[in-house]
Parts: sequence; C-alpha cells; structure tokens
Amino acid sequence: MKTLNHDSKLNLIVLDMAGTTVADGGLVEQAFSAAAARLGVEPGSADHAGKLDYVRATMGESKITVFRHLFGEETLAQRANAAFEEAYGELVDGGRIAPVPGAREAIEQLTSEGRTVALSTGFARATQDAILAALGWQDLVALTLCPADAGGRGRPYPDMVLAAFLRTGAVDDVRRTVVAGDTSYDMLSGVRAGAGIVAGVLTGAHDKDQLTRSGATHVLGSVAELPGLIARAEA
Repeated sequence: MKTLNHDSKLNLIVLDMAGTTVADGGLVEQAFSAAAARLGVEPGSADHAGKLDYVRATMGESKITVFRHLFGEETLAQRANAAFEEAYGELVDGGRIAPVPGAREAIEQLTSEGRTVALSTGFARATQDAILAALGWQDLVALTLCPADAGGRGRPYPDMVLAAFLRTGAVDDVRRTVVAGDTSYDMLSGVRAGAGIVAGVLTGAHDKDQLTRSGATHVLGSVAELPGLIARAEA
C-alpha cells in the first residue's frame, strides 16, 4: 500500500452501488435471465448456464461490455443490454431493492466529516437513476457516475474513479482517494487509479480471496465499517 503523509486526509470516497451500498439480492442474475430469454437463450440450457457463469465472474464490469462479450455482434449486444436494463428497472420499481444495512449512515458520516462521496456503477444512467430514486438517495452524495459519464469505459478501467477525482477537486493527490466495492473489478479499478485505500466488502459478488487477489488493501464485512477504517488510516 502506498504511504500517506500523516497530515493527508482521505477526502474523496468512491463507492460502488449494487452489492456495496445497495443490497442487490440477485437482481442482476434475474435481469440477465430475462434479457437472455428475450434473445432466445433457453433457461436451463448449457448456453444459458455458460453465459450466467460469465455474468457472475464479471460482476462490477460495465454491463454493455459484458453483453458485447456474450453476444458478439453489436446490435445483439445493444438489444441484450436494453432488455437487461428494462428488466432490472422493473425489479427496482417493484420494490426489490434496499440499502445495505448501515450504508446510508456511513455515507452521511463521511460527508459530515467534510469528505466528498461519489457513487459509481456499471449500470446505465437510467438504471442508476431508478435505483437512486427508489432509495430516496438523489441528493445523498455529491456525484454519481456511470460508465458513460467517464468516456464509456466502465470497470476494471480506472476511468470512473479518475473522473470523480477530476470533477470534484476534493483532493489534490489521487492517493488521498478511497475506493470501496464488492467485486474484483472494483478493486482493479481502484488500484489502477492509484487510490490510497482500495477496500473490498463482503456483502456482494466476490469473496475475500478474489478481492485480495485483485489488489484490495483491506477487506471489510460491509461498507458500514469504512468510516472506522478511514479514521484509523489517518490516525
């Protein structure tokens, strides 16, 4: 881990949404199955199982990138992505989403300490906005980012973290940024951006070994533990 000066404050916090601050409850897989069925992938087939395994392995990546890999041809990928976003949006509208316990409180604590918090996602903007509206989080943080807000490349690229760094001006050194997420792609994104703390959380897709292998500097039970970790790092 990069060392920080004792007077350095970790004032930019970039948090993932589904699986990290938002309890997804398997909605990604359900929405994928609905989208795949619309494109003729039979539920229960070997093709469906193989594609679902890939979706699980790439949790955290930009969804359109996942569909480009699975379906190849751009028109099919765009159709699949649109169907996925529609299915996910319907699940969100149906009340199938909730905050991770303690997530809102952690965000409010970090903000009250003078830190800037950004929420990032691999979903499209319309889906991200639907999740924020369902939770009543539209005004909770200073910045929300989806891949299209950072040039179109989602995780594992560092683009969304660096976009938060550039847009907020919250810190003058990228090492004073904290990134937290539940997937290997979140960890890779944080490491590649040069964040001082890259924290994995165990409330989502990937386990401690996967998070650590992808560069997590810390692994927490949940994002609720993040304010304490930051306080200790600054002490």
